[in-house]
Amino acid sequence: MILLVAMAQAGEHYLERVAESYFKYKLRFEQISGEPCLIIRYPQVTPQLVSQYPVRAIFISGFGYGWDEMDFTELYGLYDVLHSTDVPVLGACGGHQLIAHAFSEDFRQVEVLEDAPMRRLQPGEPDWDPQYHPGWFVEKGIQPVEITGPDPLFADLPETIYVYQSHYCEVKQLPEDFVLLASNDNCRIQAMRHADRPIYGTQFHPEAYTDYYPHGQRVLENFFAMAEGR
Repeated sequence: MILLVAMAQAGEHYLERVAESYFKYKLRFEQISGEPCLIIRYPQVTPQLVSQYPVRAIFISGFGYGWDEMDFTELYGLYDVLHSTDVPVLGACGGHQLIAHAFSEDFRQVEVLEDAPMRRLQPGEPDWDPQYHPGWFVEKGIQPVEITGPDPLFADLPETIYVYQSHYCEVKQLPEDFVLLASNDNCRIQAMRHADRPIYGTQFHPEAYTDYYPHGQRVLENFFAMAEGR
């Protein structure tokens, strides 16, 4: 089973995201992995829950709201999973940033984390999406990403991959025990991996691939192959 951890807020926001994207990605994960995929909101994720299901891999979604809008007590269970599981984990975009925080901060000792925007727009730069964090640079759309070192996550892919991006924040510094896997000119930490455990983060969205830009699909195929191997 694939566990898709939905980082959506409760209520209508969650229902809209299920209809808009989560169910689409559930079907993609099932097609690629050959496993059923369970969608579950992050406050419900605990080591006890993971142990109750035959979970082969965990995917942590992105999210489009700030850390100050999140109740950190609802993250304790997921935090404990990240620090205890031997199941392969892949966090995308906000999920990638969450993994970085989880291995840099003790969630039970913080009340809120600050957003980490990439940079302000420079004079003359267009603001392509002024409704989304106006005045800040946003990496949006299909972008090139350079693979900086060999890793099973990027097996059978070229040195430069083209993947979907949608973020204005980034991971500023690698957590301890993590290694850099991919970068580009906009964002240095495009992909990372724990040095000793199968925990990955990608700033880009591998799940948002298209027929014309299929590199994200290959990333997912490689990730689920690791899960199958375990």
